[in-house]
Amino acid sequence: MAAAFSRRRVEALLAAADVRIGGDREWDLQVHDERFYTRVLAQGSLGLGESYMDGWWDARSLDGFLLRLIQAGLDGRVRGIGEILDGLRARLLNLQTRRRAREVGLRHYDLGNDLYAAMLGKRLVYSCGYWRTAGDLDEAQLAKLDLVCRKLQLQPGMRVLDIGCGWGEALKYAATRYGVSGVGVTISREQAEYARRLCADLPVEIRLQDYRDLDERFDAVFSIGMFEHVGVRNYRAFFETAHRCLFRDGLLLLHTIGSNISRNRTDPWIARYIFPNSMLPSAAQITRASEVLFVLEDWHNFGTDYDRTLQAWRDNIESAWERLDPRRYDERFRRMWRFYLAGSMATFRARRAQLWQLVLSPEGVAGGYEAPR
Repeated sequence: MAAAFSRRRVEALLAAADVRIGGDREWDLQVHDERFYTRVLAQGSLGLGESYMDGWWDARSLDGFLLRLIQAGLDGRVRGIGEILDGLRARLLNLQTRRRAREVGLRHYDLGNDLYAAMLGKRLVYSCGYWRTAGDLDEAQLAKLDLVCRKLQLQPGMRVLDIGCGWGEALKYAATRYGVSGVGVTISREQAEYARRLCADLPVEIRLQDYRDLDERFDAVFSIGMFEHVGVRNYRAFFETAHRCLFRDGLLLLHTIGSNISRNRTDPWIARYIFPNSMLPSAAQITRASEVLFVLEDWHNFGTDYDRTLQAWRDNIESAWERLDPRRYDERFRRMWRFYLAGSMATFRARRAQLWQLVLSPEGVAGGYEAPR
């Protein structure tokens, strides 16, 4: 009786998203295990993602299926008790303390450079490419790095800070193309070791360091794809650090995914399997946190480029699975990674998430700031 009710309930919810169980369209759902229905009703998005990882269901177009769920608002209509408890925990605790901040480095960025090398292309740049004139992923990432440097008005001899430097590609590009020196900080040991090798012959220092411990001056500061791990309780501390480290005539560039709605937590499946303790900032949260400290000079949204970037990452990793160690990246991991990329595509395609580049100055650019595009 309960199982039949659960199936009817899920069928009705999916019908609202124009999804059929057992249908022949590419976004229709094929259920392989009848336990799927009760699990997804009890656990919400966590149950949906975990049941896919366990092979309980499939869709030929996973991103197409998830897009329809998001567009129909089903992600807000089915919530498990765990999601409610996670929300309460996020409101009561700082999930991005120094100790907790290291967790994302250990669980995500330290998964293995072989995985990211296979997925990310010629450059290990794990953030949205800029596709305005680019023909492929490598061109889009090069264009993004150059856009950052041009927006910061980098000149030879400047000293720059990269907060959350990843594998060091942005600092390498800035040093080789624009003649700057720099410091990059990361909480991922594997990223730090790789970045040090990458920048070994350049005037670049890579540190395994929490951004909150920084206290020295730079001509320019940038942060690409790191702010999503800062957390709402620490947004002010991030901007205070950038302000403390920036000369009065310098510029700060913040490159971050953004949410249309102010939240204090992330999706429970993403938090458990992909980005622990992560959180997407809203425009209101960013402006409140930077108020008084900075003048907002420019706000650039190219979030639709992220869907295209993610599709390129998916193509790369799908063609590379057979070359990767199956003991590290087994079938359940593959299905987890597919769900992660497809869900991200759907979120950007539905315009629920954006990609923002903000340029800020401590005292306002004299005569005004004109951003390149």
